[in-house]
Amino acid sequence: MLVSIILIYLTVTLWNYRNKGQDLTNAMGSMYAAVLFLGIQNASSVQPVVAVERTVFYRERAAGMYSAMPYAISQVIIEMPYIFIQAASYGLIVYAMIGFEWTAAKFFWYLFFMYCTLLYFTFYGMMAVAVTPNHHIASIVSAAFYALWNLFSGFIIPRPSMPVWWRWYYWACPVAWTLYGLLVSQFGDVEKVLEDGDFVGQTVKQYLRSRYGFRHDFLGVIVAVILGFTVLFASIFTVSIKVFNFQRR
Repeated sequence: MLVSIILIYLTVTLWNYRNKGQDLTNAMGSMYAAVLFLGIQNASSVQPVVAVERTVFYRERAAGMYSAMPYAISQVIIEMPYIFIQAASYGLIVYAMIGFEWTAAKFFWYLFFMYCTLLYFTFYGMMAVAVTPNHHIASIVSAAFYALWNLFSGFIIPRPSMPVWWRWYYWACPVAWTLYGLLVSQFGDVEKVLEDGDFVGQTVKQYLRSRYGFRHDFLGVIVAVILGFTVLFASIFTVSIKVFNFQRR
């Protein structure tokens, strides 16, 4: 249902976009909506499953069947192919519907960022369960971070418009890095001149720099940071399964 709503929105507003500032805002809005809704859906749906499996793990560990680290690592690895199928099927349809430039580099950049984003959201959901007694508390804690990630994603309030003393959280927000990567990988090297708005006469590349503070040459750093978030959440989940024990007798 959620994917259908997003696809309808994309069809109505983004088909055959032109070189206008509003079109770029619409494209970023589609990325923002997809990342948050699909990411939160992944994180929320995995939490009850991890909670139930953790109860079984306590029993099997007490019986001496297997240790914590192989169990946790296997849970992390088994999510990867499923999420890849999800990202590939969604990314192929949406990429074609929006009308992004059909080059291999830009398509695989889009697929890479969507895949890693869904990965770190899923691992974050697993991590939240691993550090809390049950999935009910994990969902409450997660909701607070979802709200912060939404606020500091850079779409509602672009980074140059944020107060200086709050910009540190923008750089600590994984969703902000995802939007940064998605937008600059698709539009960061475009030299077309904008035809509307306050930025008329600027190229798309200049518009992204002045409006959002985005630079195409920052792409390598973005990749490293997003991979870092993915590894961080998976590592915290793995260590927490080994260290914490919320079993009740």
